[in-house]
Amino acid sequence: MAKSSSLNVRVVEGRALPAKDVSGSSDPYCIVKVDDEVVARTATIWRSLSPFWGEEYTVHLPLDFHHLAFYVLDEDTVGHDDIIGKISLSREAITADPRGIDSWINLSRVDPDAEVQGEVCLAVQMLEDVRGRCLRCHVLQARDLAPRDISGTSDPFARVFWGSQSLETSTIKKTRFPHWDEVLELREMPGSPSPLRVELWDWDMVGKNDFLGMVEFPPQVLQHNPPNGWFRLQPFPRAEEDSGGSLGALRLKVRLTEDCVLPSQYYQPLRELLMESVLGPAEEDAASPLAVLEELTSGDCRQELATKLVKLFLGQGLTGPFLDYLTRREVARTTDPNTLFRSNSLASKSMEQFMKLVGMPYLHEVLRPVVSRVFEERKYMELDPCKMDLGRTRRISFKGAPSEEHVREASLGLLTGYLGPIVDAIVGSVGRCPPAMRLAFKQLRQRVEERFPQVEHEDVKYLAISGFLFLRFFAPAILTPKLFDLRDQHADPQTSRSLLLLAKAVQSIGNLGQQLGQGKELWMAPLHPFLLQSISRVRDFLDQLVDVDGKEEAGGPARALVPPSVTVREGYLLKRKEEPAGLATRFAFKKRYFRLSGETLSYSKSPEWQMRSSIPVSHIRAVERVDEGAFQLPHVMQVVTQDGAGAMHTSYLQCKNVNELNQWVSALRKASAPNPDKLASCHPGAFRSGHWTCCLQAERSASGCSRTHSAVTLGDWSDPLDPDAETQMVYRQLLLGRDRLRMKFLEDSNMHTTLEADSGACTDALARQREAAARLLEVLTDLDQAHEEFQQQEQGKVVWGPLRP
Repeated sequence: MAKSSSLNVRVVEGRALPAKDVSGSSDPYCIVKVDDEVVARTATIWRSLSPFWGEEYTVHLPLDFHHLAFYVLDEDTVGHDDIIGKISLSREAITADPRGIDSWINLSRVDPDAEVQGEVCLAVQMLEDVRGRCLRCHVLQARDLAPRDISGTSDPFARVFWGSQSLETSTIKKTRFPHWDEVLELREMPGSPSPLRVELWDWDMVGKNDFLGMVEFPPQVLQHNPPNGWFRLQPFPRAEEDSGGSLGALRLKVRLTEDCVLPSQYYQPLRELLMESVLGPAEEDAASPLAVLEELTSGDCRQELATKLVKLFLGQGLTGPFLDYLTRREVARTTDPNTLFRSNSLASKSMEQFMKLVGMPYLHEVLRPVVSRVFEERKYMELDPCKMDLGRTRRISFKGAPSEEHVREASLGLLTGYLGPIVDAIVGSVGRCPPAMRLAFKQLRQRVEERFPQVEHEDVKYLAISGFLFLRFFAPAILTPKLFDLRDQHADPQTSRSLLLLAKAVQSIGNLGQQLGQGKELWMAPLHPFLLQSISRVRDFLDQLVDVDGKEEAGGPARALVPPSVTVREGYLLKRKEEPAGLATRFAFKKRYFRLSGETLSYSKSPEWQMRSSIPVSHIRAVERVDEGAFQLPHVMQVVTQDGAGAMHTSYLQCKNVNELNQWVSALRKASAPNPDKLASCHPGAFRSGHWTCCLQAERSASGCSRTHSAVTLGDWSDPLDPDAETQMVYRQLLLGRDRLRMKFLEDSNMHTTLEADSGACTDALARQREAAARLLEVLTDLDQAHEEFQQQEQGKVVWGPLRP
């Protein structure tokens, strides 16, 4: 039985933050940490005390995750950023409500004594001789301690307390990974048994020492199960200080999903029921197990369910029949073609998630060039007279003072200059659109034509496709490029406004101009001639898009979501030369263009450069962050590989910012996830001047001093398929609606069900729905029993002890 854990985190907004700038405002951003690892950084919202971020992250976690922390800082372009406050959520707090956390939470002050991290390795023995009892505490080492000095390191020592006695280790200078290997012996004094407490401190020559963390063991543990291993450091026990809202608050949505995934054969009956739903005759659509599941799913869970179902059917080679099944049901219950697929139904959400899962490389190829131009050129564009800032347009060369008309004309030229290449790229992309998407659109068009064959509904077959492709795919990606992995950072306010105007224009083209000149945005009128010219080209593009032969085989072989040869991430990084002896650090890193696929990590001087070096992904043994002090550089990661002869090699790569670092680390970890012989530990520093900068060990071959974090990755479109985990999520969704399922289909003999069939078929359809519900409940009961049996087996194996090495 496998276990999985993932956090869904949404940093929504802040309110009433304190002013940190002389202007009476702040430039806040938020850092998200899981235990000791930074997993995300939001955009900076300039000049705001009530910032809105709306950023969402899915983080795949190790099973021993302890807490989640949010730090709000004020960005300072000169000097260090100011910490405003923090929110810390324990695992227990997050899981107290199965629905997770969705609330405003006050920020607390950052207490240095509570900002502890890392672990300590101890071996304790209780001995007895003629003089009485003795406690022998072997303090071996510590790792990942908090940096307390300006150099990014600490000068740690350990202090051991037992009863009224205490002893100290030596101090190890300038390291967060000290190796003491010292044995301290303390004699038992008269009185009641005492706990053992080990405190770690950072020694300071001037002023008081800084607290690094502590561990404590009660007398009964010392007597019956003396500590031996790695133990997580804890802060001093104290009630958390509530600032009373004086530091502001964050609105957070956090949900932890922990699942025990059973062996594959236990999910086969549920998978078969779902597959039967999409392969059965159309007249049974309303009475299938999948239809029952759809009725039980609430709106807030629909997107997650849609993603899991799409991935599940994709792995079975049945995405086409699955989407066609949902389309038939959606079309059958739609009477007004103007409302077709406009709601967040399971059909709409599934098609949307399908496009993201299958079409993201296609989206990047089509939109990235123009989106990158918008970010790099940062031109001022505005058509709305209510939002025009004539003062900001003086950089544009006009004779005399700029007027609204001048700004409008200049903005119109810039907008069409960006929109032209966007439309050209889209209408010229038929051959690059994934075949699976083209087949899905072909089926969609066929169902819509069958349902609305009238001449007056001629446009519906186009709008059904463009509503997904333009309104739910291209336009959102232009509006928020970071969420579609087109950019590493959110846009600044000026660029964000330009992207909004471009997204509105693409949305109007996707609507085939039906709403032009209507509504409140009449200021978009100067763009209308260009938009109308583009509509005929879009119709031709949609006709070509669905002109495709072949269809997916029912029950075809499972396949990877992303073919191994497809590039999942690319961009410029700085690579450290292999042996830069005598070179200054800044000259040791050279700019190279990297591409990552499921097979290789390759790099060259530029994207067009023919000579490329490559690292097989199968050789990767660890991907970890590097301490800033190793090269006096931020945002550095290491890729540890093992060649065919067994020799280990480390490549050091520097990213532009923390978000780019997180995304590269996550992508490399996921690409190398199936590799055997992954490293359990590594060095977060570098071997320089005859020693490791992290733990000061003098042997290059010394064992790693820090745990690796291969299980910590960011969830995105390139996550590999996992049919067992996906079926487990469907099972969990059914559990939430089991009582409703029983009441609606089995216990209420007088129920009335809305059916698409005629009234004479009600009795038969009702009987089929009851049968489907009964089969689902039977499968749920079997899975319940299997989970219970496996949990009992696991509980019999569990021995509570220290952290793993």
